[in-house]
Amino acid sequence: MDLLKTLVDKGLRRELPTREEALAVLATSDDELLDVVAAAGRVRRQWFGRRVKLNYLVNLKSGLCPEDCSYCSQRLGSKADILKYTWLKPEEAAAAAGAGVAGGAKRVCLVASGRGPTDRDVDRVSKTIAAIKEQNEGVEVCACLGLLSGGQAERLREAGADAYNHNLNTSEATYGEITTTHTYADRVETVHQAQAAGLSACSGLIAGMGESDADLVDVVFSLRELDPDSVPVNFLIPFEGTPLAKEWNLTPQRCLRILAMVRFVCPDVEVRLAGGREVHLRSMQPLALHLANSIFLGDYLTSEGQAGKADLEMIADAGFEVEGAGERTLPEHRADVLAASGGGCGGHGGAEAGGGCGPCGGGDADGTDTAGAGDAACAAGTAGEPASEAAGEAEAAGAPGRARTDLVAVRRRGAGTELPPNA
Repeated sequence: MDLLKTLVDKGLRRELPTREEALAVLATSDDELLDVVAAAGRVRRQWFGRRVKLNYLVNLKSGLCPEDCSYCSQRLGSKADILKYTWLKPEEAAAAAGAGVAGGAKRVCLVASGRGPTDRDVDRVSKTIAAIKEQNEGVEVCACLGLLSGGQAERLREAGADAYNHNLNTSEATYGEITTTHTYADRVETVHQAQAAGLSACSGLIAGMGESDADLVDVVFSLRELDPDSVPVNFLIPFEGTPLAKEWNLTPQRCLRILAMVRFVCPDVEVRLAGGREVHLRSMQPLALHLANSIFLGDYLTSEGQAGKADLEMIADAGFEVEGAGERTLPEHRADVLAASGGGCGGHGGAEAGGGCGPCGGGDADGTDTAGAGDAACAAGTAGEPASEAAGEAEAAGAPGRARTDLVAVRRRGAGTELPPNA
């Protein structure tokens, strides 16, 4: 297939494909799917080998958000039966983070619902970062606190944050249909502020909100232009009680094509398999590891993921290996650029990368609910609905892309509860 040969050659050279080529990936048939995965897998292995980076989410403040992002279970007016709590204390957040690090996570993502942090919130998060790094030497910390105002990115960097996550989520042309309380330009500006402060930028998208192929290509090309170090790919989790609850548009095959397209457009970037993988990829998750080089371990912000032990077994069974704390995530050319900009260790790991990772440590969080300030889910049963009844409805639906509410479970453990986390 000439298209795939062209895309592989461009990916190995870090050359941007054309929009037509990216659209063609999304238009490939199921008969061509394994060829698409194999081709994008060559590009992934060129820049990241067979390593899989593990990330762990800590929801610092859950629910009661004043923003109206249609995809998010924490949105203004949400009727989703999620956990609601105010800021975790630094020691509580550090304990939650420690569980993820013990499970193999190299990066901890600190997420808080809301439009953006106050200066007092930045002080609070700074203390939390210090507590986490004191207990977990070499860990990367990514903050995801919403829209930033003047000087806040610099303060987070000084406090020890390595990265900042703020997702574009969808194309500029359709952004107003998803959110009205802030703009696409606001999000772009926050990513620029993080980069200017020397933080490793993390920005991604949500698929499955009813967007067109052209919208998906638009947002991925916009991300390529922004040039973040990591791109989380979220798949909408249609939470009951949110405006997008009935948007079940994705199949496992569609998800794999989207991931392949992102890899071809962003060949040397950390592509993170984020919220919704359990819900939409299901038994085909291992194939996605040939496209993404990073995943979230365990649960997400307001929804449950598959067991952390199952994540580790999946990685091993698929022939991949968990990236070690001393290994550099990004290819050398990207890590060197980040180090030269005065950035911290976020994204690139090990001291050999030249970023001074020894003393300082080694999103909407990438993993949204899906994706405002968080991620999503799996397990048994929707809130208020027995798993057996939901499964029966899903079976009766019987068509590809049918509603699988049996796979959406609201998080009831970990941060904000007295139950141990899933890591």
